[in-house]
Amino acid sequence: MTLPVRRSRGAVPVWDPFREREDLHSRMDRLLQSAFPGVGEFGTTEAWAPLADVEDTEDAYLVELELPGVSKDQITVEIADGELDVHGEIKEKERTGVVRRHARHIGQFDYRTSLPPNSDTEHISADLTNGVLTVRVPKAEKAKPHRIEISG
Repeated sequence: MTLPVRRSRGAVPVWDPFREREDLHSRMDRLLQSAFPGVGEFGTTEAWAPLADVEDTEDAYLVELELPGVSKDQITVEIADGELDVHGEIKEKERTGVVRRHARHIGQFDYRTSLPPNSDTEHISADLTNGVLTVRVPKAEKAKPHRIEISG
């Protein structure tokens, strides 16, 4: 007895309901942003968070944030209560033509992260190069272990 042969036209796509939900959510966000730019839920201005990497090196924590087209005078870096806060605003540029697609973020941005207890917050530095803001948070020197004498 012969069996029917199934011929494939390439890889069979795998259905991912979570990816479809994320795609739908991002499309709805873009639709709302194009209709009401800069306005979030209930008429408030919604801040967005830039993409970021956090790297733990031997002597420091490096936080790299993607901020293409942003100048250093549009960014504020602050430390308060053990948190690193990077915020600013990207203004929409003047356009002479009709915008057919708008995918880049504009408006206020805000990135916050908690710092580990061994962070040296007095010697933090920030550098903006090629649209990437690198915040270097040095680690405090560890206390050297020593023996405690017992009295009594």
